[in-house]
Amino acid sequence: MRAYERLLDYVRVYTTSDPESGTHPSAAREFDLAHKLVEELKALGVEDARVDEHCYVYGSLPATPGCEEKPALGLIAHMDTAPDAGGENVNPILHENYDGGDVVLPATGKVMKVSAFPFLASMKGETLITTDGTTLLGADDKAGVAEIMTAVETVIREGRPHGKLCIGFTPDEEIGEGADLFDIPGFGADFAYTVDGGDAGDIEYENFNAAAATVTIHGFSVHPGSAKDTMINASNVAMEFHGALPVMARPETTEGRQGFYHLCQMYGDVTTAKLGYILRDHDAAKLQFKKDNMQDIADYLNGKYGAGTVEVEIKDSYRNMLEKIKPHFHLIETARKAVRMAGLEPVEVPVRGGTDGATLSWNGLPCPNLGTGGFNFHGVCECTTVERMDRCTEIVLNIISLYAE
Repeated sequence: MRAYERLLDYVRVYTTSDPESGTHPSAAREFDLAHKLVEELKALGVEDARVDEHCYVYGSLPATPGCEEKPALGLIAHMDTAPDAGGENVNPILHENYDGGDVVLPATGKVMKVSAFPFLASMKGETLITTDGTTLLGADDKAGVAEIMTAVETVIREGRPHGKLCIGFTPDEEIGEGADLFDIPGFGADFAYTVDGGDAGDIEYENFNAAAATVTIHGFSVHPGSAKDTMINASNVAMEFHGALPVMARPETTEGRQGFYHLCQMYGDVTTAKLGYILRDHDAAKLQFKKDNMQDIADYLNGKYGAGTVEVEIKDSYRNMLEKIKPHFHLIETARKAVRMAGLEPVEVPVRGGTDGATLSWNGLPCPNLGTGGFNFHGVCECTTVERMDRCTEIVLNIISLYAE
């Protein structure tokens, strides 16, 4: 079975994670795909395939004769899909011999324009896979799941030499909890790759340092007719706080390695207001500056309006994996070689986000990220192609072979 055929099957399983639940997994529906994958792995010959109580799928293939001393290689992808767009009743559409032009999503009439998505032109002649326009596709990261499963099937069917292979599928990556309960000792790998990136040939080993900030403003309400020099309008103070942050350090004004403050939510009245931010930067020192800057603004406003008017709570989310990948840079060199063996040139860019691999790397399992062949994640214009998924599977197989040499 080819990877795209598995993708078409997996995306029909509803696995959207739930950021509000507070449970692990965040949604019981994630078990539906987990159990399906365990059954499929066992049918392929992965005898120890299992799913734990938190919806993590694990399995392994013992090293083939002569490869027992080779390193144990892990392959990881996540099963959940993002809460940003609908993930239920996904209806994938195949556009065979795609002409490289604008694409109409049939259920809604929405048009994916090449002018908005220039990469579409490079897909001319390939079999494009899109949604029908009503949901996301779920290639993030069911394409990665499908490519790992297809690589495992190929290794077993063709009897390819390999060291120990460790397979892991996680829940809740899309809400930042995918690696939280991952059993690294039980997984058994010396190092691993997540297959959760963009185009075929992408290699990612540098990501944002991340934090979340909650700003709470306590106002003082009196009748507006007698408010002079007495009222403290919490909503106005909230706007003053936000206005003190640099306009040119927002997501919509940054790119590459430029970090940002992102206002995700705001609500309030005269008495109380809240601002919710995420802070991002590839440079840990620059992220610390952003955290310090928010506290400095709060201190200034507390001096102006009174102690306790503004409270800032900041929590770290994840860290840049680069520091933990550098001592194991053979992972990147091997991936580069595997990409070139597949006829592509590696593309290495800093991730403007995070992956399970970032947390896993900091928890002791070095884990860069490979491309899946997908684009436009987290929305109804998500897409991939049959050929790019094949190429990503080939890259995974090349890595397995290189570590068996």
